[in-house]
This record gives sequence, C-alpha cells and structure tokens, in this order.
Amino acid sequence: MKPDPASLENLRDIAVPPPVPWWPPAPGWWVVMAVLAIAVIVVAFRAWRLWRANAYRRAALRELQRATTPAGIAEILKRTAMVAYPRTDVAALSGSAWCQWLAETGGRPVPNKVAEALDRGVFGKADDINVGEVSAFAAEWITQHRNRTEARKERKEP
Repeated sequence: MKPDPASLENLRDIAVPPPVPWWPPAPGWWVVMAVLAIAVIVVAFRAWRLWRANAYRRAALRELQRATTPAGIAEILKRTAMVAYPRTDVAALSGSAWCQWLAETGGRPVPNKVAEALDRGVFGKADDINVGEVSAFAAEWITQHRNRTEARKERKEP
C-alpha cells in the first residue's frame, strides 16, 4: 500500500531562516552614521562659538542687575557697546548722538524718559528718574543689538 500524499502525517515544520543580525550594520548605515556625527559636531561647534561670542552680553546683564543709578547703567551700556563695535565709532558719542546710535543699533527708538535719564543721570541730579525704565531699556538693548559681525552678515558684506 502506498502512503497517501495528502495525509497529515507527511507534514513537516516550516524551515525558518536564522534572524538577520543587527550588528555589524550594512555599509550604507556606516555612511549615514558618519554624516550624522559630522553634522552633530558642526552644530555643537557653532553653538559653542555663539555662546562664547555672547559672553559680553551675559556679563553686562549680570552687572546691570547690580546697577542702581542711571550713571551706572550708562556706563554698562557704553562698555558693552565698545565691546561689540569699534571704539572709534562709540567712545566719542554722548547726548542725543549717543541715543540716536543706540536706536540705530538696537532696532527701536530710545524712549524720551530713558534718553533724558541717560543724559541727565550722568551729569546732573537723578532724583526723579525711574531707574527701572532705564534698566529695562538697557537690558533690551544688550540682548537685541546687532554687533558689527552680525550686521555685516545681514548686509552680506565681505
């Protein structure tokens, strides 16, 4: 008697191939990992350079928190400006020319009370001057101004 080919006794287990190993990856994955590693290094280096370039801003903001007079705030503003811009452009500025320059580089006009405080607070009595307004303007200018390198990049100059 011949065995029946359709009999269930003739069934065998399915032959499953061994699982594909995860390591080592294919050459394409090595290329992808290398490109990603280079990109991470470039981004980290640029972030570090930006953090270092803005050290003067962080130092100025720390000093600004301790300033209690318009004269002290004006001094911090002037020192910050001389770090970010050439000394020849900033050092001789005073009065309305100084306020005009702050407005141009800060991106917004200097409020009249702040301009008065910066002008009178340094050379005259500062009894009626609101130091909080002057300090707020100074903090905004320190964080928002464009230094010469950033301004050159915006204008696309060499």
